[in-house]
Amino acid sequence: MSETRSEKKSSGLIGKLLVWALILLLGGALLLAGGAFLAWNWMQGEVAEPGPAAEETIVTLPRGSGLIAIANRLEEAGVIEDAQLFRIWVTIDGGDRDLRAGEYAIPAGASLQDIYDQLRSGDTIQYFVTAPEGRTSAQIVRILNENPVLTGEITEVPAEGTLLPETYSFHRGDTRQHILDRMREDQQALLDQLWPDRADDLPFDTPEEAIILASIVEKETGVASERPLVASVFVNRLRRGMMLESDPTIIYGITGGEPLGRGIRRSELDNDQNPYNTYFIDGLTPTPIANPGRDAIAAVLNPPDTGYLFFVADGTGGHAFAETYREHQRNVANWRRIERERR
Repeated sequence: MSETRSEKKSSGLIGKLLVWALILLLGGALLLAGGAFLAWNWMQGEVAEPGPAAEETIVTLPRGSGLIAIANRLEEAGVIEDAQLFRIWVTIDGGDRDLRAGEYAIPAGASLQDIYDQLRSGDTIQYFVTAPEGRTSAQIVRILNENPVLTGEITEVPAEGTLLPETYSFHRGDTRQHILDRMREDQQALLDQLWPDRADDLPFDTPEEAIILASIVEKETGVASERPLVASVFVNRLRRGMMLESDPTIIYGITGGEPLGRGIRRSELDNDQNPYNTYFIDGLTPTPIANPGRDAIAAVLNPPDTGYLFFVADGTGGHAFAETYREHQRNVANWRRIERERR
């Protein structure tokens, strides 16, 4: 049976409606895609625009801060204009878990993208603390305690000579104990590196004894180039069974390493009850007298081959070295003449 005119008309209308519906759907999709494309382009432009900060701004993001807190802190600090835009951009990029806490120096005019990249890299402000060579462990603890950026307390002064004095970098929020632990670990790592390659026939048997001798070398001269020569003097004396006769050891026995503030008295020089008086004791002192630096440690483990047995100040800040006692006496006489002239 053939279709009626009414049925044909109805079928054509439905077809037209379906076509129009498809056109509308495709048009809507295109409009949405176009809108999304325009929105994406707009956001890319916004996050790349220079930020509002007219000068470098320090922003601290506490540990545990989430994306909302970070965005709000950046807006409050005046380095971004819109915390919500920052949150949306970071969320779209999937970097909300990559932002690192810390203290940041945000450059003047940094864009939102620049700041986002900086927070992901963890490029926080670095601080430095220096423990000078030749300081005692108690003195190094005082240096750390006096640093206003470090946090926490040091509960115990480390054993003498167990720290490697150097300049250490850290970030705000780091603890004093953490820096102290690094000093201890760095000294052990240095010993592990240098000890296997030490010279043959050294007059000591353990890394601990090497540190004792290095601490004496460290306290005897402030001239870096002299450390190997001073080390050779003490190594030569130990090999020959001679006493070290080092004034800094006497001072350590009197003050525990604090400055004496005057010259050593004859009674102190002759005091055989001072266990650190190397004019009376044979060999090394009971403990290190300071924390030696890497150059002093390296010097005692591989001292130069010299015949030196004596040294005395030469008036220039350094020392005059001698192989014989007679030559040493001439150097001593010259030093005393210089002292008289200065007085």
